[in-house]
Amino acid sequence: MTDFEAARTAMVDSQVRPSDVTLYPIIAAMLEVPRELFVPAALRPVAYAGTELPLAPGRVLLDPRTMAKMLDALNPGPEELVLDIAPGLGYSSALLARLAAAVVAVEEDAALARDAASALAAAGVADTVIMRNAPHAGGSPEHAPFDAMFINGGIEQLPAALIDQIKPGGRCVAIFMSGSMGRCGLGIRTAAGMAWRTVFDATAPVLSGFETEEKFVF
Repeated sequence: MTDFEAARTAMVDSQVRPSDVTLYPIIAAMLEVPRELFVPAALRPVAYAGTELPLAPGRVLLDPRTMAKMLDALNPGPEELVLDIAPGLGYSSALLARLAAAVVAVEEDAALARDAASALAAAGVADTVIMRNAPHAGGSPEHAPFDAMFINGGIEQLPAALIDQIKPGGRCVAIFMSGSMGRCGLGIRTAAGMAWRTVFDATAPVLSGFETEEKFVF
């Protein structure tokens, strides 16, 4: 029988702390949130492994190191409203619920959204997270504007509809993919759009609706 509490501590000590994640609220959240609740039942014994875990076709739960470093870059505050895009079974939403004032999670896979709502309730954070079953690329305009946005997956471009939902000066963290190569970027909303800087190397499957539009050339 897996000792999940011990596995959670080992995850933080061996994967998170050595990756220059030093913000105490993030470390505390990752020590508290039961990651095993947010993976498919068959994968619970490996919930704390240092690798991404499959959730559905083309969808993964990011590995703990990547998740922690993205949270560290975004640094959501206790009074902020966060938009969590493609949370899968809700692990990122549960972490963000301990870091921010409130979270709006948008999951377009109906089965994942349903199971995420159950997992968030089991983790005791359902009151802090609004779970919506809707297209990822559309976000949640009725709850905008957001102080911060977390994207659980690869993107080639950030749709304009999502940029419009970030407050001026607000932030977004996402993994930009180019072929098999990827980098995590932190973007700041400016009057001209998004100003991005690279934070660290990372990869993830590109989410539907976040691909670069192909342009016709004569």
